[in-house]
Order: sequence, then structure tokens, then C-alpha cells
Amino acid sequence: MNYIVFDLEWNQSNTEKEEVEVLPFEIIEIGAVKLSDDRTMVSRYDQLIKPQVYRKLHYMTQKLLHLEADELEKGIVFSDAVSQFLDWCGEDYIFCSWGPLDLTVLQKNMSYYNMPPLTEGPIAFYDVQKLFSLAYGNKKLRRSLEYAVDFLRIEKDIPFHRAFSDAYYTAKVFAAIRNANVLAHMSYDVFTLPQNKEQEVFTVFDDYAKYITREFEDKAQIAADKQIMSSKCYLCHKNLKKKIKWFTPNGKHYYCVAECDKHGLMKFKIRVRRSENHKLYVIKTIKFIGKDELEKIKEKKEHTQEIRRIRRKNKNHNQNSDI
Repeated sequence: MNYIVFDLEWNQSNTEKEEVEVLPFEIIEIGAVKLSDDRTMVSRYDQLIKPQVYRKLHYMTQKLLHLEADELEKGIVFSDAVSQFLDWCGEDYIFCSWGPLDLTVLQKNMSYYNMPPLTEGPIAFYDVQKLFSLAYGNKKLRRSLEYAVDFLRIEKDIPFHRAFSDAYYTAKVFAAIRNANVLAHMSYDVFTLPQNKEQEVFTVFDDYAKYITREFEDKAQIAADKQIMSSKCYLCHKNLKKKIKWFTPNGKHYYCVAECDKHGLMKFKIRVRRSENHKLYVIKTIKFIGKDELEKIKEKKEHTQEIRRIRRKNKNHNQNSDI
């Protein structure tokens, strides 16, 4: 198996009026490094792409990449570039990128040009930025690529901020991460969601579990799904009694806490997101917590209830004032 460490550069509209809604970012360069199973560099891909949608470079793109529009005119069209890129990738590989955006942007561009999808469901990949944070940071803060290169004392032998150079440095950082527990943390791109319940993703990491659902028409369907709304221990699979019942502070994130006699307190979090098809799907995470975090969640629920109480009181007051 190989690792395809890739980076994209993209252009966008200079004005909102010119922006194409289904393609906010048009790819203008693909750079990639192929690593062998032992993460040794074996091949490279580097290609400029002739823009078809946003022909005038955005001023920030031009400034950051030091590219001129006439240089891009020498590139090849997107569909040819991606076909070449995927042929170069081969058959047995895992994508790697700095951050989670590149795979989504790649698939958005492919969809715009009516190219076949990469997969029929979510894509497991390595977000090297996240891996670096897990290995060397506080697990939450996301550092820049250049920070990681400096931290690991990697030689800066080519300039940053072009597709190939950023892929090259991302590959160097990725190769430096050797902790097996860190490398177990795969990420999932959900541009293409599971098409049915059988394709849904449920994966267990060292200290939490993640569940990615198929699409739903509305929140009522989500609330009726027993697996989504359950509070089951992901280790012993027992249904747990809730210490804090489901609540939401904003209509997008939902929380509850339950306790397993064997494994302890668990926080359940549901994030409701909108898909490319304008439907809804859920990312549910289950994580062990301590008593301190339990108290924080209690306080969050109490605060949410108090805000709603005040809103109801103000609404009733306004309605009575109109009478």
C-alpha cells in the first residue's frame, strides 16, 4: 500500500456576483508525493491547471502563490489533470493531506465537471495536521505546516505555498510521526455519504468512537432513529442509563451523558450537518469523560434551559403587550 500525500491550490471569484455557487473554489494546481508502505518517497506529481471558471486570479491567490494568469494558461484542463493524477496514484493507496479540506474541494471540482466519484461513500484518509497535533500538540490546536516543519527541524530546501512544495513538506511531517496510537486516528471525508444503513461508518479509536450516518430528510427522522439517539457503551455494547438527557444549546449540536458500570462516564455528542444534496446527516461521537466535564455539561444544560425560559418569558410579555 502507498500513501498519496497531496496538496491543492485553488482560485476563487474576486466578487460575490461572479461566484459560481456549486464551485466556490476552482483548482489551479495539484501537487503530490507518493510514499511507499514504509513512508519512503518514491514518486511525485506536479501539474498546473488552466482555469475555466475563474480566469482572473484572486488577488490573495496571486500574492500567496506568486503566480500570473498567463502561467496558468500553459496548464492542462482539470479533467485531464485529475485523470493523470488518479492514474499516477495507482490502485492501493490512502490519501493524506494537511487539513481536511483538499479531498472535499477535489471532489467538488470533479462533480462540477461530471467526472465519476472517487468512491461510493466516505473516504478514510490521514489529516496530517491533526496527526501532528495529536503527536506533538494539545490534540485540539491546529498548527501551520511551516510551524510543524520548524518544530521537527525539517530542512527547508524548497519554498512553501505551492502545491508540490506543501505536499512535499506534509509528506516529511507525516513520515516523522511514528506513534502507532496517533496513526490509528483516521479521518473521514464525507463529500459522498453512506447510501444506506449498511454503509454507515462506525469506528473506535483509543479513547472515543465515531459514527457517520446516511442522509435524512429532516430532524424528525433523525430523532426517530434508535441508533443515533441511543446511549450505548461502545466497548461492552450495553444500553446505559442517562445521567443527563439529550439537550441542544443551538439546534445543531446535541449532548447527553450516560454511565457504564464497567467503563465509566461517557459523553455522547451529535452534530447535525447539511449534505451536498441539501439533506441532513449526523456525526456522532462517544467519549469517556471525568466528573469535572460532567459538571460542565450540567452547567451548559442549565444555562440553555435558563436562556429558553427567559426567551419564553419575553415572548409572552410581548404578546400580552400587543393585546
